[in-house]
Parts: sequence; C-alpha cells; structure tokens
Amino acid sequence: MKKFDLMTPIGLFLGITVLLVAVFAISGPTGLGYFFDVASVFIVIGGVLAALIVNFSFKELLKVPKMFMEVFNTKDQNIGDLTQTFVDLSSKARREGLLALEASLDEVEDPFIRKGILLAVDGIEPDVIKDIMMAEVVAMEDRHNKARSVFEKAGEYAPAWGMSGTLIALVLMLQNMESPETLGPSMSLAMITTLYGVVLANLVFIPMSSKLANKTEEEVFMKQIIIEGVIGVQSGQNPKILEEKLSAFHRSQNKSKTVSGDQDVEA
Repeated sequence: MKKFDLMTPIGLFLGITVLLVAVFAISGPTGLGYFFDVASVFIVIGGVLAALIVNFSFKELLKVPKMFMEVFNTKDQNIGDLTQTFVDLSSKARREGLLALEASLDEVEDPFIRKGILLAVDGIEPDVIKDIMMAEVVAMEDRHNKARSVFEKAGEYAPAWGMSGTLIALVLMLQNMESPETLGPSMSLAMITTLYGVVLANLVFIPMSSKLANKTEEEVFMKQIIIEGVIGVQSGQNPKILEEKLSAFHRSQNKSKTVSGDQDVEA
C-alpha cells in the first residue's frame, strides 16, 4: 500500500525557507523582488525542457508525471509481514500440497507473489522460476532507470541553461556600457538565471533522481526476498527454516545500512 511521503515536501520546504531567510537576512523584505525575473525563469525552464525533448523520446517523457508523483509516495513494505506470508504458504503447502495454494492467492495482494506461487503450482522447476522472476525484476529496474534518467539529465542541464541565461544578459549589458548606473542592476539580473539553474538542479532534479534510485533499489531487494520465498515454498522447505532464511535478508539489509552510515560519518 502506498502512503504519502512527508520527507520530500519537508525537504523542499526547508530548502526554500533557507533561501528566503538568507535573502531577508541580507537585504530585508524588499530584497525578495530582486530575485524574481520572468525572463530568467523562461530561459531555465524552457531550456531544460527543450534539452529533454532532444534527449528523450516522447514515450519516455510521458512517464515523467508518474515518476514525479512517486517521489511523494512511499510503499509500506514490511519484511516481517512478507516473511509471515511465506511461512503461512509454506505451512499450507506441506500440509495440503502445492495445488492447495492456488485457493489462497485471493488473500495475497502482491501480483509478483501471486505470479511466483502460480509458477510453483504449475510444477515449474525452481531454477526456471527464478530465471523468469529475475527477468521481470531486471525489466522493472531498467524501466525505472530510464524514467529516473530524465530527472538526472534535468539536473545536469539546469545549471548549464542558467549559465546560458547569464551569458545572454552579460552580452546585452556590455552593449550598453554608456550608462554606468545600469551596470550593477544588469549584473545582478545576469546572476539570477544561474541561481535558478543551480537551485533547481540541487534542490529538485538531482535529489528526486537519487530518491527514485533508492526506491528502485528497495523494490528490487523486496522482490529478491519474494523470489527466495517462492523457491522455498516450491521446494517444500520447513517453515521455520524458510522464516530464518528470509529474516536473514532483513538483518543483512540493516547491517548494510549501518555500515554505510558509519562510512558516511567517517568521511
């Protein structure tokens, strides 16, 4: 089940607040107007959009709104509940046989689990089941990476288009050197476009791309657990052994996160 992810809007709000507080602290409330320019917004947003249209197909760009919404959603994935599902399925398979599992699939919400159990019920060999399900995982990962790359590229293009806007403003400014009193405001306006590009890249596009990458990694991990669970049920593993095996994935994930966090602190 998907839930609204508060961390994304909190992060965006905090980033915008930091910028606004900095402006107020330096120049007061009146300084806020200096940081808004329609032409600069048009150059950065329009330029990034144009570059994305050149870089990606129309079909790939149509996926962007869906991926954008994914940044604000989180899946309630509980390894403990998933483990218990396979323990129950394993117990029933050992008592009543694999064919009895087909009647229990209505209670299983995850289509990936249902597909795996149906393959097991059909008597497919464990290696073949694993190959089939892993092929689906690889395809899913590839789809996610292609959609995520749109945000990644946007993060690369935004600063460059910001600099392009700055160069345009500088060229126009240098053509009007006979009015020294206009040089300061013109230079300030030239810098705004670069500011827009940098903020969009580092507060919106790149963080969203990284978050989508993390979500894909978590989903792949969960599907790997499901595959191991299906193979365990199909091969008739003892429910207790299967529970311990799947729980080991959870422990390894927590250990990996702890090690990663320790490395970040040391760095």
